[in-house]
Amino acid sequence: MLNLARSITKDGSAFSVAIDATNIVSKIKEIHNTSAAVSIALGRLAVAGSMMGALLKNDTDSLTLRINGNGTAGNLIVVSNGKGFVKAYVDNPSAGIITNDCKAIDIKKVVGSTGMLSVVKNIGLKQPYSSQVPLISGEIGEDITNYYVTSEQIPTVCALGVLLNEDLTIKCAGGFLIQLLPYADESVIDVIEKNLANIKSVSKMLDAGMSPQEISLKVLEGLTPNLLDECEVKYKCDCDRTRTERLLTSLNAKEIEDMINDGKPISVECHFCNSKHTFEIDDLKRILALKVGKGE
Repeated sequence: MLNLARSITKDGSAFSVAIDATNIVSKIKEIHNTSAAVSIALGRLAVAGSMMGALLKNDTDSLTLRINGNGTAGNLIVVSNGKGFVKAYVDNPSAGIITNDCKAIDIKKVVGSTGMLSVVKNIGLKQPYSSQVPLISGEIGEDITNYYVTSEQIPTVCALGVLLNEDLTIKCAGGFLIQLLPYADESVIDVIEKNLANIKSVSKMLDAGMSPQEISLKVLEGLTPNLLDECEVKYKCDCDRTRTERLLTSLNAKEIEDMINDGKPISVECHFCNSKHTFEIDDLKRILALKVGKGE
């Protein structure tokens, strides 16, 4: 399913990205057994991460978003690659439903609003690009917008939404990003602001049956937008036994010796997908022999 679309105005002064991430957020709930509040919070961050990842230049580039806002959910982490594929983790997936004065789920208390949003981009340079900005609301969409304006000096609008069914499963989830290029004039900004004032929330647009393609064009309406491309994005963890073995190899020889002397297999569980990779004593001896052979 082509669930991410990008569009650009005829004069190239603005572009948009829109995503239907219902499958991604449903997978997050399935893997992490998240509460309603955490499904929304981590879901929003995953939606943002997928769109931001899809804007990276190369498929092998990666992006990590981390929020530590001192909320009840603890750290929220999303990792995306250049294809827009994402994986996610949260310290406390069962953080309770907290209501505000309107008796609605209060995402700000779950995420928190007194910490930082960290963005790390690995784009093939010697050192990853890293930036931290203070959270301004804990609503995530506003915080992503602030990141772009503060750290990358790119005028941006980020809208994110996760809508739940009555049984607290995921009904729909998605979002859109609008960014202005440096030569966009005030008339372009005026049109986009008018569009944003008149459209429904992104979750309501998705619930009404609008596609990412339609949403990406809708937010640029009046500026003669054209659809650039479409792709499929999904929840995908890239962990495997080989990668896990590399983690064990990074331990010092004494630590591996202690595991061997303990006489029990070692199971390493991935935080992002809950997969377990088990290494028997013979596996640990082989890893130790390789380290000793290299003089480590």
